Parts: sequence; structure tokens; C-alpha cells
Amino acid sequence: MDIKEYISSGIIESYVMGLASAEERAEFEALCRRFPELIVARDEFELALEKQAQSAGINPDSDLKEKIMSAYRKERPMSGGRVTKLNKRNTGIALRWITAASIVLLLGAVWLAFDFYMQKKDAIARLESMEKVRVLMSDPNVMVVNLRGTDKAPQASASIYWDSTSSDVYLVVKNMPKLPSEKQYQLWALINNQPKDLGLFDVNKEGGVMLKMVNTQKADAFAITIENRGNTGGPNTNTMQVMGKTNL
Repeated sequence: MDIKEYISSGIIESYVMGLASAEERAEFEALCRRFPELIVARDEFELALEKQAQSAGINPDSDLKEKIMSAYRKERPMSGGRVTKLNKRNTGIALRWITAASIVLLLGAVWLAFDFYMQKKDAIARLESMEKVRVLMSDPNVMVVNLRGTDKAPQASASIYWDSTSSDVYLVVKNMPKLPSEKQYQLWALINNQPKDLGLFDVNKEGGVMLKMVNTQKADAFAITIENRGNTGGPNTNTMQVMGKTNL
């Protein structure tokens, strides 16, 4: 047997962490009696776990400690037909490993809770956007301008909700992909063939995003281009993604 290949197979980690099957454990213990380097590798991995657990610095309560020790005494493998006594070092390793595993599980639970919170927050934001769109669509003073994709972005689409009384401009992104970090979308109002900047914006999702843009009292058309982040110049017409006329 190539003992180095056996060690690199992950059996030691599985054995120490209790993930090995009964057959794998029996084979490992038998091989330990033949190959001392297996015992050395096992002890090194246990020590590494002990150091990692020590850095966490959290002690379990007394009830948990007793349950762990009871289970540990039952599961500790036999060697040479005799029960191996539980020494202080092994006890510390077991407790610290369980502590480290508990911390990992706790962090996982925190992450899942945070992820659920963010998904819920995103869903609420989308519902609020949908409600705003519904209110705007029912307002007789609001004009809806559909922006359709150009030859450069035929699948892109967006809508403008333009309030003629307040001059408010709301942009609803329907299908516009996320851009690289150095780029931004920019909305323009075309007035007598002259562009008016209505604001730069980012899109983190392809659809369902509603944004309040810069007001404008006049517009013959609206268009969106891709610009360098923070653009302060005019539009790059070569990157125009969508455009729509107001039909005024």
C-alpha cells in the first residue's frame, strides 16, 4: 500500500471528524498498528484542530459538555482489544473541535438569516415599486413613454412615467443587464434635438427596478446610453441602448 497516497485521500480528516464509515474506521485503526506515520498524521491533524478551536475562545455550557463527553466516551475507538482511556489532551481536543463546529454552524445560521432578510427586503422593495407604477398608471396627468431597444441592444427595454404637472420623471427598467463597475447607464431627454442629462444610474437586476430621475418640463424623446462612471459630458450615441418618443 502507498501510505502517502492513503494519507492524502482525506481518510484522516474523515476519521477524526467522525465522517468515516465503520469499515473505513476499522481499516484505519488496523493500518495504524502497521504504519506509525498514520498515527503521527492523525495527531498532527488533531493538534491543528485544537489550535483552530482555541482561537475561537468559546466554552460550552456544563450540560452540553457532559453530553459531549458521554458521547465521546462511547465513540472513542478501541485499540489492540483494550479500551483506550480518555486522557486530558483528547478531552480538550474533542471539546474544542465541537466548539469550533458549533461556531461554524452558528455562522452558517447567521448567514442564512441575513440572506433571508435580504431576499425579503428585496421582495418588499419590488412590491413597493409595483405599487408606485400602479398609482402612476392610474394618474391621468402621467404620460407613459415606452423605450425600445436599439440595434445595439435589441432585447433592452424600459419605460418612462412622466408627470406633466410636477415634471417628475420615473424610470422603470424592464430588461437591462448589469454593467461593469466602471460603467453606468444614463438617461437623457431630447429637446429640440439637444440632450438633457436626467441622471446616471446603476442596475443590479435585469428587471423590476423603478428609479426617480431628474425632472424635466419638456422632452421630445427619452433615451438611455452607456457611459463611463460619473460622466459629466454629453451622451455617447454609439452606446444608445433604448429610445422612445413622447408623441407630443
